[in-house]
Amino acid sequence: MSETIVFFGSGPVAAQSLELLAQSFMIEAVITKPRAAHHRGPVPVLEVAERLSLPTIEVNGKEDLSTKVATTKLKSSVAVLIDFGIIVGQDVIDTFPLGIVNSHFSLLPQWRGADPITFAILSGQKVTGVSLMLLVQKMDEGPLLAQADYDIEPDETTPSLTDNLIQLSYSMLCEVLPVYVAGSIQPVPQEVVATESPSPLQVSYSRKLTKNDGMLDWHKPAVVLEREVRAFHGWPKSRTELAGQQVVITKAHVEAANSQPGTLTVSARSLAVGTQHDALAIDALIPAGKKEMPIAAYLAGYGQKLRQ
Repeated sequence: MSETIVFFGSGPVAAQSLELLAQSFMIEAVITKPRAAHHRGPVPVLEVAERLSLPTIEVNGKEDLSTKVATTKLKSSVAVLIDFGIIVGQDVIDTFPLGIVNSHFSLLPQWRGADPITFAILSGQKVTGVSLMLLVQKMDEGPLLAQADYDIEPDETTPSLTDNLIQLSYSMLCEVLPVYVAGSIQPVPQEVVATESPSPLQVSYSRKLTKNDGMLDWHKPAVVLEREVRAFHGWPKSRTELAGQQVVITKAHVEAANSQPGTLTVSARSLAVGTQHDALAIDALIPAGKKEMPIAAYLAGYGQKLRQ
């Protein structure tokens, strides 16, 4: 074991990260959201902390966080924050002599905000990565300790990219955190890193998705819709109606075509939908109330109805 840290995190990404970090760091305390009232599903961070016998501090919001940190004698010089979901006040940041290191899953200043992974896929960029920055009061504007690139595969989905970036984040924290604590790394403003990059990075912002984002709009180009299918694979899912039934498209590819938006081209084993430019060929989907199936299996049951 090396450094002793306090971990801030609440969501599924935080839970996976905590499990990895516990292999390489002493976790003094895990600060996380409590189980919500009437919540019956999993609470990933609490479950990992309990299984690993890690001390936990459950907080309901910014003020509660400040109060509990102020009344807890934390000894760690640095903390790590991943997927926390609560605003952290300057008083909490100042509790740690070396601050709070936030692992953010983009190459800052690209995709500041709530959902950088999804928007990296939606934008069609070829490269994303992980940024380790010091937490400040402004959203994702803290100075950088390190960045690492990750090449986005053509078939990458948000769940697969998330898993890969969690691993990259863990490797970076294992390498960078001890060096930072030893005083051998100085944080650098994001503006400096952005201008010195081989391809200057522009400030951009992601946002929280809504369920409506998942409705496929056939008036968009097929290349955009194919990205949406991959980006929305976990949530909100790419949805449309076929043969009078709601379906979720889970895999698709762009097919050269010159057909009107929403027009179906159906054969025994393939289904393509016209878009603003080219067609979206559907490779796999989930009909309402059923499991995921390849398009050939779906057409065996619904092909005749689609042709009517």
